[in-house]
Amino acid sequence: MQLSSAVQKLGTETAFKVLAKAKELEAAGRSIIHLEIGQPDFSTPKNVCNAGKQAIDEGHTGYGPTCGLPVFREAIATHVGELRSIDVKPSQVVVTPGGKPVMFYTLLALIEPGDEVVYPDPGFPIYGSLIRYAGAKPVPMPLLESSDFSFDVDHLRSIVSGKTKLLILNSPQNPTGGVLGKAALQEVAELCIKHDVTVLSDEIYSRLLYDDQFESITQFDGMIERTAILDGFSKTYSMTGWRLGYGVFPDWLVDSIERLMVNSNSCTATFVQHAGLEALRGPQEPVDAMLKEFRERRDFIVKGLNQIPGISCRVPRGAFYAFANVSELGVESKELEARLLDEAGVACLAGDGFGENGHGFLRFSYANSIENIGEALKRIREFVAGL
Repeated sequence: MQLSSAVQKLGTETAFKVLAKAKELEAAGRSIIHLEIGQPDFSTPKNVCNAGKQAIDEGHTGYGPTCGLPVFREAIATHVGELRSIDVKPSQVVVTPGGKPVMFYTLLALIEPGDEVVYPDPGFPIYGSLIRYAGAKPVPMPLLESSDFSFDVDHLRSIVSGKTKLLILNSPQNPTGGVLGKAALQEVAELCIKHDVTVLSDEIYSRLLYDDQFESITQFDGMIERTAILDGFSKTYSMTGWRLGYGVFPDWLVDSIERLMVNSNSCTATFVQHAGLEALRGPQEPVDAMLKEFRERRDFIVKGLNQIPGISCRVPRGAFYAFANVSELGVESKELEARLLDEAGVACLAGDGFGENGHGFLRFSYANSIENIGEALKRIREFVAGL
């Protein structure tokens, strides 16, 4: 039996591998602190859960329109337009079961074998995986600690060529917590227009900013027509298991995305969309409370990591990840990932799982309680002392 060459190019997310190993250790009686998975530890707001239950009770369990319920698409268009100060039509919105389909569909709709796709490195590992699956050449754009994990626009200019079909942006960013400012985004926009490059802007953490105002590349002239926005409900509303995301696409791309949806998912669960509608239109206090708690955890974990000899960590400006430099410890980050789990009971991720420029780093998700983070820091400190 022979697998296709395309499917053999698919990678994976180490977060789920580490989570599975951590769960095995827990099942064997080990105490494990989970700082590996990018999942808020807050419950989905009660009003959102109640809306989903009510939708089921009212019989909203059948097929729905492929691109989403009209009332939901309209609510998303309004929300996206207000947050980014742009005009969005409901017809540009495609509701998807999670955010990953937006990545998949955008690449499948645009990419031909031999095209080049520029993506952030370190970055979400699925970017590179899907680029390779689509038959394109992945071109990493280094995000360096020295520049606070932002784009070096001059370097970006040097790697954009006539073969560049797509640029992937992610701000706030996973795994670094870096944020792209307005000035940098404007330069990137001008570059994309000059070279006729389409953008996939992953804005899943758009509501998880600590001090900055959210900036989207779509605010600049000419970019709405060449940008696919990815956003969703998993992070902002702690709805990871609900599988609810959406894309906002240029008019010329919507029909192709709809056909990809028809051929793969048919539609997104209707009762889940009713829950999402309540999330957008209902009280936003749970979002504010979660962000406040994440800010406290951020400050706590960054301070604690910087007090451990051999570890340094910049303050992330968004999302809920601390990307710590561990190069001075003299141990490869992949080995540290394994040993911290096996020997210290702390689950985290090696930076090189996010790309070549992640070597020498560990990613800690602070989507856990202050108490558990404190215990994790204690265990890490003791582990490092024994190296």
